[in-house]
Amino acid sequence: MLYHYCIFHANSLNEHMYLSPALNEEDLWNPLAYLDYNNLWRTMDKMGMEIPKEAPWRAPHAEEWDKMTMHQLFDQICWTRAAHRFATLFVNVNVTSEPHEVSALWFLWYIKQCGGTMRIFSTTNGGQERKFAGGASQISEAMAKELGDRVKLGRAVYGIDQTGDLVEVKTVNEEIYKAKYVILAIPPGLNLKIHFNPELPPLRNQLIHRVPMGSVIKCMVYYKENFWRKKGYCGSMVIEEEEAPISLTLDDTKPDGSVPAIMGKRRICEIYARVLGSEEALDPVHYEEKNWCEEEYSGGCYTACFPPGIMTQYGRVLREPVGRLYFAGTETATEWSGYMEGAVQAGERASREILCAMGKLHASQIWQPEPESLDVLAQPFVTTFWERNLPSVGGLLKFMGVSSFLALATAAGVVAYKKGLLPQS
Repeated sequence: MLYHYCIFHANSLNEHMYLSPALNEEDLWNPLAYLDYNNLWRTMDKMGMEIPKEAPWRAPHAEEWDKMTMHQLFDQICWTRAAHRFATLFVNVNVTSEPHEVSALWFLWYIKQCGGTMRIFSTTNGGQERKFAGGASQISEAMAKELGDRVKLGRAVYGIDQTGDLVEVKTVNEEIYKAKYVILAIPPGLNLKIHFNPELPPLRNQLIHRVPMGSVIKCMVYYKENFWRKKGYCGSMVIEEEEAPISLTLDDTKPDGSVPAIMGKRRICEIYARVLGSEEALDPVHYEEKNWCEEEYSGGCYTACFPPGIMTQYGRVLREPVGRLYFAGTETATEWSGYMEGAVQAGERASREILCAMGKLHASQIWQPEPESLDVLAQPFVTTFWERNLPSVGGLLKFMGVSSFLALATAAGVVAYKKGLLPQS
């Protein structure tokens, strides 16, 4: 299944927002749904605390959780359909896969190493908080400018040969590059496009056959102004309608104010108009979409996903060098894996591994913690007493006891009888 991830664009600076798993209207009357939501996030975070960021396969319950899918885990945790439905969307949005496709161990690790359920899903003070004025591509463009002619574009690698004194890298346009060491910073599955000599070790070879990329289409709908903010909305929408072509929206307002010619996707705009209660949503000035599944050199987005059983069997070789070949890429990170931050951490770690192999760094210096940005400090989340202490639905029923439950059922029966909802003899 392809997941649509839609983003609002407009003509003013982005504000801080928090995307919260709010109850929809049909659940507002149901206190059990609130207990279920609260217990869901609390339980996932508690389980994640057991999982080492650098080695999830060493978790006390690693084997048990790795054999389980997130769908099976949700069946155990969730009592209400509302919480189960939102839990499914939580997996869809974060790793663009279905809960039945991913290992519980891997997904719980993924959330944990991004700071937990609130950190990964928040706008303000979370994973979706900031953008680069001018675009994130400025980083690679500035690096390329500094490196000059040493950056080679349009040269896809098809072969890596380590049998000589130097590593030979062969490209599809019949060029050969030689180096003492090579860092491969691509999704694990794309290793299959490369011929290795000597062949990759068995565990590494098995791993790269088993970790597919997620599936997502990103859509951008441009408007003249932030009409949703006039109505007091932040632009973040969770859309659970089964036939809807989208699942999540975020406000991604740009500061430059440029808007191209009119273009649009009517179905998406109609959903926005209905959810936001505004006819203005029907009049976009531009529309863009990107299907990441058609990208030959990424294979999908955002990250490689681990099905059940793979992390404990093969995960430990994810970062292991093979001869003079070292592995980076966001999948190999231990913090914010799946994000740009994870990619940066992985690249710096792989570089230090090579410096260590060259005798220029001590092994203890390979894993250096990334200093926290002073511009975007991760503030602690404040939870209420009730968020920390409210029981789960199962805990509540257990607390009430069978006699209390029967008394409640009897009272409900009396009310139903008096209102004529039950047959009277």
